[in-house]
Amino acid sequence: MALSTAAELVKVPLLYKGKVRELYDLGEHYLIVVTDRISAFDYVLDPAVPEKGNVLNQLSSFWFELTGSMMDNHVVHTDVNQLGDLITDPELLKNRIMVTRKAERIDIECVVRGYITGGGWRQYETTGEVNGITLPEGLRKNAKLEVPIFTPAAKNDVGHDEDISMERMKELVGDALAIELQKKSLRLYEFARDYCDQRGIILADCKFEFGIVDGKVILIDEIFTPDASRFWAKENYALDIEIDSMDKEPVRTYLAGTDWDKNSKPDPLPQEVVEATTARYVDIYNRLTK
Repeated sequence: MALSTAAELVKVPLLYKGKVRELYDLGEHYLIVVTDRISAFDYVLDPAVPEKGNVLNQLSSFWFELTGSMMDNHVVHTDVNQLGDLITDPELLKNRIMVTRKAERIDIECVVRGYITGGGWRQYETTGEVNGITLPEGLRKNAKLEVPIFTPAAKNDVGHDEDISMERMKELVGDALAIELQKKSLRLYEFARDYCDQRGIILADCKFEFGIVDGKVILIDEIFTPDASRFWAKENYALDIEIDSMDKEPVRTYLAGTDWDKNSKPDPLPQEVVEATTARYVDIYNRLTK
C-alpha cells in the first residue's frame, strides 16, 4: 500500500508539505513523515510508489547513524511508538517517521560532484567550468574527477535552486560558514563514496542540507538517498552515455517516451512503471544496508 499523505494519521499541526515530505510541529521538535509521492519535472505524479517513503526514511536514518561520529545531525529518534496517541495508525507510519531537532536551515544546497555528469556536465560543455571552478580540457561525460568538487546552490522555495560559486556563497553566508560547509560536505562525500565502492556502487554526486542548533552546524533533511544522490551500479558505468541511475529512472524514461508537454500534470503512471520504480528503491536500499 502506498502512502500519499499522512495528514489524517497525525494529530499535530502540519507546517509544510513538500513534494515527498510532510513536516509537523511537535512543539520542542519536528516530526517528518516521508510519503510515497514521486515527482518529476516539478510535478507530483500519480500514483504514489509503494515502499519509496520507507526506503528514503530508513536510508537517511542508516546514514545519519553511520556518520554520527563524524558529524552531528538533527535526528532525535525514528520510533513511531514513542509518539503515542499522536499517531492514529502507527503500523502504517512505523518506517516513515523521523523526530528531529528544530534547526535554523542554512539556505544553501551543498552539492559535491565526484564525476562530471548531469547539470555539471552541461555547465562544463558550455563554459569549461562548473560553478566557477575551471576544469581540465577534454573531459568526457561521466568521467571521474581527479578530486571531488564542491558546487553549491542557493535554495529557492519557489522555482529551481540557483548554482553559485564559492565566492558568491561566501557573500551570502560569510567566509567562515561557507568554508565549514564545504569541508563537511567533501568529507561526507568521500566517506560515502568509499562505502558505496565496497558494495559495487558509484556515488557520482550528492547534496546535503545543513542547519544551526545552539550555534552549531548540523546535518538536516536527508542524506545519501536516491532522491539526494546519484548512484550508479558499477556494471553500468561507461563514458559518453546517459547512465541508468538507481532511482526513479523508470519514471523519467517513461515520461520521455510519451508526448507529454511538461506544461500540465501528466496522466497516471502505468502499473509496470510504478513496480519498476519500487524495485529500484528497494534494490539500492538492500545493496547499501544488507
